[in-house]
Amino acid sequence: MALILNIETSTQVCSVSIALNGRTEAIKESHTKNSHAELLTIFAQQLISDLGYEFKDLDAVSVSKGPGSYTGLRIGVSTAKGLCYSLDKPLIAITTLEAMAAGMIQKTKNTDISNTVFCPMIDARRMEVYSALYSADLSMMRKIKAEIIDGDSFAHALEKHKIVFGGDGAAKCKEVLSNNTNAVFLDDFLPSSQYMSQLAETKFAEKDFEDLAYFEPFYLKDFIAGKPRVKGLR
Repeated sequence: MALILNIETSTQVCSVSIALNGRTEAIKESHTKNSHAELLTIFAQQLISDLGYEFKDLDAVSVSKGPGSYTGLRIGVSTAKGLCYSLDKPLIAITTLEAMAAGMIQKTKNTDISNTVFCPMIDARRMEVYSALYSADLSMMRKIKAEIIDGDSFAHALEKHKIVFGGDGAAKCKEVLSNNTNAVFLDDFLPSSQYMSQLAETKFAEKDFEDLAYFEPFYLKDFIAGKPRVKGLR
């Protein structure tokens, strides 16, 4: 049983929530691009105040660890680490795609999900997506990887299962896979800190905490800097 602050910044979504005993109490989100650095701590302060808590009342801070946006993950993890250091609280790391899969399962809970596989996807740029496959009980069926989507993607799995696709990377495969009757797409589904609540509670109960000094986000791919656009910096 714990009071946990959840931070999700792996994509353009800046999402912060507070969960008590695995249930989301309140959430604040922005879908404005590049808003993480500006809004993250403001959202956390507002939530703490609105619910009548103080930061010292937190039992832990959980952060979405990736894969996802290099800059977004750095901001989220740096903020989470700073809070944990200052408050002397443990840090919990949640795999972004696992949290998304948990949210997708919640979204389809009123339908028959037997023989259904969930495929959360994050846009990885350069025609790639980060994806993984999870069963209805959130067991990983295929490890996380970066891949280019084409007409043969997921062919073997689609022969045996209905696959629910969701996330900002799902649009890349909708055009090539939507003709398959076993391919289902959750439109407008994006990562959210609310999907981290139960996962963070479970990790807290198991004392599955990160080493603050050494923890780094899970980038999956190396960061490649773009060319500077300012004259004289090329």
